[in-house]
Amino acid sequence: MIVGGQSLVTSPPVFSHDGKKLLVCTGCTVSVFSTTTGMLITELEGHTERVTSIVVVPVAGTVGTKFSNYCWTASLDGMIFYWDFSTPDLLKKVNVQLPVHSFVIPNILSASLGRSDKASQNLYAFISVEDANKEVENGKHLHGSIQIYDLTNSTRAGGVLAETHKPETLAVSKSGEFVGIKKKQQLNIWRVPNKNLKSVNMKKLKLHHTRTLSCLAFHPTKCIVAAGDVSGRILIWRGFGKMRHSQDGGGKMKIDMGDRPGVRGEDDADSCSTWHWHSSEIKFLMFSSDEAYLFSGAKEGVIVVWQLDMGNKTYKPNIGSPLMYFTDSPDPSLSCVSCEDNQIHLLRMPSMDIIKSISGIKPPLILSELQGDRSRVTIGCDRSIGFVALPTKDYRIQFFSLLDGTDISHLQVIERNYDPVDETTVFISLVEVSDDGSMMSTVEEKLPEMGIGGLISLKFWIRGSHTGQYTLSTIIYEPHNNAGVSDMAFCPGRSMAVSTSYCGNFKVWVNNSSFIHSGDEIQEKGGWRCQSVSSYKEIPMTAAAFSGDGSVLAVAAETKITLWDPLNNVLVAIIGDSLGPIRRLAFVGSSEYIMSFSSGTKADLVVWNISNLSRHWSYKLLVEDICCTRSETRVAVLALLSSSDKSISAGKDGMVLVFDVENPIPVSTWFVKKAKGGRLSFINNKLGEATDGKLLLAYINGEHNYVLFDPSNVKEQEDLIPKSARRPQSYAHDENVSHGYASIYGELPSFDLTKARSSDSIPFVSSKRPWETIFSGSSHALPPLSKLCSPFLESLLEKAEKQTVLSQ
Repeated sequence: MIVGGQSLVTSPPVFSHDGKKLLVCTGCTVSVFSTTTGMLITELEGHTERVTSIVVVPVAGTVGTKFSNYCWTASLDGMIFYWDFSTPDLLKKVNVQLPVHSFVIPNILSASLGRSDKASQNLYAFISVEDANKEVENGKHLHGSIQIYDLTNSTRAGGVLAETHKPETLAVSKSGEFVGIKKKQQLNIWRVPNKNLKSVNMKKLKLHHTRTLSCLAFHPTKCIVAAGDVSGRILIWRGFGKMRHSQDGGGKMKIDMGDRPGVRGEDDADSCSTWHWHSSEIKFLMFSSDEAYLFSGAKEGVIVVWQLDMGNKTYKPNIGSPLMYFTDSPDPSLSCVSCEDNQIHLLRMPSMDIIKSISGIKPPLILSELQGDRSRVTIGCDRSIGFVALPTKDYRIQFFSLLDGTDISHLQVIERNYDPVDETTVFISLVEVSDDGSMMSTVEEKLPEMGIGGLISLKFWIRGSHTGQYTLSTIIYEPHNNAGVSDMAFCPGRSMAVSTSYCGNFKVWVNNSSFIHSGDEIQEKGGWRCQSVSSYKEIPMTAAAFSGDGSVLAVAAETKITLWDPLNNVLVAIIGDSLGPIRRLAFVGSSEYIMSFSSGTKADLVVWNISNLSRHWSYKLLVEDICCTRSETRVAVLALLSSSDKSISAGKDGMVLVFDVENPIPVSTWFVKKAKGGRLSFINNKLGEATDGKLLLAYINGEHNYVLFDPSNVKEQEDLIPKSARRPQSYAHDENVSHGYASIYGELPSFDLTKARSSDSIPFVSSKRPWETIFSGSSHALPPLSKLCSPFLESLLEKAEKQTVLSQ
């Protein structure tokens, strides 16, 4: 079983000690990428729930590479693991017994590996955990808490440091002196003592604001803290904690309340200044390594660089997606920014140019607020090579390989600049790919403004010479007279497609183009045209499908299935009523069966027999998707569970059932999560040695996480194939980093230098006129320079031919 599609941006990534690797939280694993090539190196597998935090162990002094690849990870499974991520090996486990949402180690510098100047100290971690079973106290639901854990002895140090309504994200200064959280409209900051690190010995400092805070960051060396709020404002407190920390030492400091500009009430700070440029919630704040600038980011997709002394600002625009996190590297010339579209961009500092991108599968489009339940965004799938075509927010289609877990390419469908701040008025509502991947159709919708200006466009594309490369063939504006396109289907073996509409008709489209191959490009003459228009009692047409040989076209007219001859536009037969409006149709291979499902209050799944036009078998199931094989009689169904069934399936809300179409009893069943908005598809298995034509079943859930498995092997769920075994790897260990030629083509074979320098092994034939032929021939067949030099110089001199005197 292959698992993929995890988000790369659920938590901030972390650079390795030398900046050559990037550790990224990807679901239950930690993926290690090369910052040189952007490729996956290895994975840390062991957690059973989502990984939330990574802390890389710094190396003090010069201790070689032995300790340069150690890290700690925390997860919602309540475990903290200690890894050597170069091997990768799991070295230690610490059981916290509560889900860990955030995790920092303030004294990791003083207790770092390789230090020999002092006795080894215990390693303490601040953890933000969630206790969902905690009882309500005084009417307050305080499910989150901040605790201190002794990682050396695997024990809890003291009591609870703070309680919160929900788990909060922890922030720590680079020096390890301060730890803080944002809590509604205030900051809570603790100063970490050098010894006796327990909750009872730590005093809390509060800084207040009038709006809800969203993030915070500490200055690397000074008592300066920055916080962002939900309105886009940034607050800078300077000289915080002087009064509190002086009292801790036994002294007292009297503060003049009138000499603290911007500070609210009795907050312990010298000053507080406010900066405002962003129009939405601040997502991240980060001080630069030279301590002179502050980076901020939000939904606009713009990194703002603030000068700390003067407050002046510069911008790095055109990131192209709302920003999530900004991470600096031990290498001052490198940093990275995480974006909402599941991408991590590696930046060259200080210019912040994008030098490499690590891309995951794009998140789904959410259109419920735009169109309700009438329509949903559909994704295309190429069964032949196992890639999906996903519409994205920036008016593109992402082609993503499910087998390799890699981003293939992007196609600009709508010629329009994307601004994350703007309200969505144009989107791609439907993508359909032919079975062989040679053709693709897209439907884009422009929402009307005040009832005016709506537009629906149907586009046909042809595939180029490379995978994921498509060229626009034809654009049809308003293909169904201002009505929405409900479904699309391509005819196998022909350049033919059908589109159905809610206005009560469907259209058959044919392509009469001729193609001219010019290098890597394919030029088309002609285009797609409408061959026929048909309807059935002006009932809205909701779904369509072609038979395996393309001779029969099935079109759903709400609760009825109409069968047509697509070439002659003739109605052949009508199959009886379904309980509700049909959402999807699928022919079962080359058999005489067709499958349909309807949704709503009268949801059902039905297998129809075309030969006698009757119902073969059916279930009353709330179905989300169906798929069928082209050559066999297997079908797969994704069904949603009712609320009463969820307790049985341990929080899973759906199940995948595989049937043989002749038998209503499922062959196998799997319970799955996030089934709402999910998709099923059979794809060819071309991994490793599995080239026997066996089909894999792909399940893509509502958040675009996916699983590939053999539907005939129920026990395969336990056999996971890691992404590092499916992707091309850049290098295995840090000391074997490849650059230049080797990073592209691999290492050259080793040679025996002694033998290579031997002149006897080099073919060389002298000539009377060597200057004419000395440099001719292939470069790899030329003799070495040491052999060429002497004849070349001699050829520049005039030499008298030697006469040989033959002795009598």
